[in-house]
Amino acid sequence: MEYVAVLLPSVVVGLLFWFAMKSIFNADKAERQAEARAQAEADATPPAPKREDPPAGTQANS
Repeated sequence: MEYVAVLLPSVVVGLLFWFAMKSIFNADKAERQAEARAQAEADATPPAPKREDPPAGTQANS
C-alpha cells in the first residue's frame, strides 16, 4: 500500500500531462486541416481582376 501512495501522485500528474498534450496536438491538427482547406479554397477561386486607378488629376465618379 505504501508503493501506491508514493506512485499515485506521479501517475496522476503524468496522466494530466498526457491529456493536456493530446488536446494540444489535436487542436494543432485541426488548425492545420482548416488552414489547408482555406488555402485549397483560395487556390481554387480565380483571383479578382485588378482595379485600375484613374489617371492623376482626374476624379473618379463615386
